[in-house]
Amino acid sequence: MDNNGQISLLLLQELIKESLEDNFDRQLWVRAEIWDLSVNASGHCYLTLVEKDEATSNIVAKVQAIIWASSFRMLRPFFETSTGEKLQAGMQVLLQVRVQYSLLYGLSLIVNNIDPSYTIGSTALERQKILDRLEKEGMLDMNRTLPLPDLPRRFAVISAETAAGYGDFMNHLHGNGLGYKFSTELFNAPMQGTDAPAGIIAALDRVAQRAEDFDAVLIIRGGGSNFDLACFDDYDLAVNIAQYPLPVLTAIGHERDCHVADLVAHTYLKTPTALADFFVDIFAAEEQQIDSLATRMLMALRSKRADAISTVDRLFSRAAGNVMMRIQHEKHGVEMLLSKAASGILTGLHTAKGSIDMLLVRAANSASGRLQAENHKIQLLELRISALNPISILEKGFAIPVKNGRKVSSASDLAAGDSITVVLKDGKADCDVKAVNISQV
Repeated sequence: MDNNGQISLLLLQELIKESLEDNFDRQLWVRAEIWDLSVNASGHCYLTLVEKDEATSNIVAKVQAIIWASSFRMLRPFFETSTGEKLQAGMQVLLQVRVQYSLLYGLSLIVNNIDPSYTIGSTALERQKILDRLEKEGMLDMNRTLPLPDLPRRFAVISAETAAGYGDFMNHLHGNGLGYKFSTELFNAPMQGTDAPAGIIAALDRVAQRAEDFDAVLIIRGGGSNFDLACFDDYDLAVNIAQYPLPVLTAIGHERDCHVADLVAHTYLKTPTALADFFVDIFAAEEQQIDSLATRMLMALRSKRADAISTVDRLFSRAAGNVMMRIQHEKHGVEMLLSKAASGILTGLHTAKGSIDMLLVRAANSASGRLQAENHKIQLLELRISALNPISILEKGFAIPVKNGRKVSSASDLAAGDSITVVLKDGKADCDVKAVNISQV
């Protein structure tokens, strides 16, 4: 420092360098978030490390770091194998560093090692903090309380149009082999990176404006690394899903784990094709239930039909038997009546024949006048006999009423409700007596 209290920049830098080297003469483990990362042609990895305020997420510290190519060739595969993730911006990391101060480039950290278990643990810890907060606020099961329609078929799909998972879902759903028809509409949104939560929330807002047009909202991603899918552990996104007015179903496509968005969703499936199968299976189960009910109804109807036919056949057989018995009974009565009538006619004929023979004998011994007189009597007698013949009576248009096999000769022999048989010249008729009117003589 000169007499004026001034110091040169070089001297200042040398003092800072000396002070830092004296106080940080050993390696330190430093926690930080990777804000930016790049690898140059020589293989050196340049990092920007930051620390954020937990309450506001504002950056409160920033420093440059370098992983020399000789170290990066070993650290990168070790980290990626251990975590299953690429070293990239947005990660929480624990780095073993040596403080370096360059007179030209200022302060920087030389990274010699990375602890992959810290990155894995910090991600899990952050996720658990978010889940605990959501559970405390009563949001974990909120969306699950919304009823999913019995046959959901109108879907608002939030995904990236070029995402393979979205294409798999669409092909699987609309190309289902059972012929079920669904309606889907894409609401495009980024599905990875720091912009994804806000993009998905914006898509949810657009769907909400037409909520009556959809049965459910589907968030589809289709797999990726844990870091690619870290956006689905975002608190704000989880709150929007939990409080959404429609059932939200997720198929982010991560087989090994589920994310906060999955846990607050109405239903989550591991893959987009599994989500498509979920809806197809709902319709298949409903169709099977309907087929089962239809089969049972058909069997019941067939059984009822068989019972009805059996009952009708039985009643018809019984009725036919009664009719035949009645016909046989009436036929027998008519035959007996005709037999009696024929017997009476024959008896009358025999009697008449005897009388005629006697008259002929007498006529032979009488005068012609007497013969003519007797002959006239014979003719009168034949007319009377002919008039007594029932067949002649019937031929004249008369009828013979018969009740219980006997000829009805008086109205007093009948009563209302009696069944009689009326014998005519060319057949008979079964009749029921409605009323009997007896004339006063």
